[in-house]
Amino acid sequence: MYSGYPSHTRPQHYGDHPLNQLLANWPQPSKEGAYLMIQKYGVPNEATASRLIWYNNGPWKRSIVYRDPVPHNFPTPHPDFLEQTIDYKVPVNLYDEVAAFDGSVYTDRTRGEASAKCHKEAMNFLSLNLLHDLVTGKRDVEGAKSFYAKTAEQFSKYNISSPYTDGLLFPKQFNTADPGIIYFR
Repeated sequence: MYSGYPSHTRPQHYGDHPLNQLLANWPQPSKEGAYLMIQKYGVPNEATASRLIWYNNGPWKRSIVYRDPVPHNFPTPHPDFLEQTIDYKVPVNLYDEVAAFDGSVYTDRTRGEASAKCHKEAMNFLSLNLLHDLVTGKRDVEGAKSFYAKTAEQFSKYNISSPYTDGLLFPKQFNTADPGIIYFR
């Protein structure tokens, strides 16, 4: 069975917390990811049978751990269950490049958000930093994919981090929403 995290069943300091009951039947990767997020950011702001949600946790506008992971093969097979979102404006003419880079990185033009969904927070940092590189012209799609694959392998196999996996390397953006153009009233 896949395990990208240290083996544990639940944080000791949460004892009989209702979250333990909620997470009891979650698949192991999602459960382990949820407990790591709880250890780092505390109890989520919302909890349902299918997801845990934190708002304004660390650099994130929103973090969601989903019960049901999505299989993802880039750059190596792993489950996607941790979605993390920031305010970020991506020019519309670059949406195809973002999609070509990684299907687990996506934008919401109306909200002015960019999200990454992977199995580790470090990989979400990597994805969003490379999104920024695409937007600013520092890398093209193939360069971003190649850098992602090499950096993820170093991190996953050898525990070698990079500034790209340690945090966001660009300033927080504001006023990123694009509500569109009014055509009639």
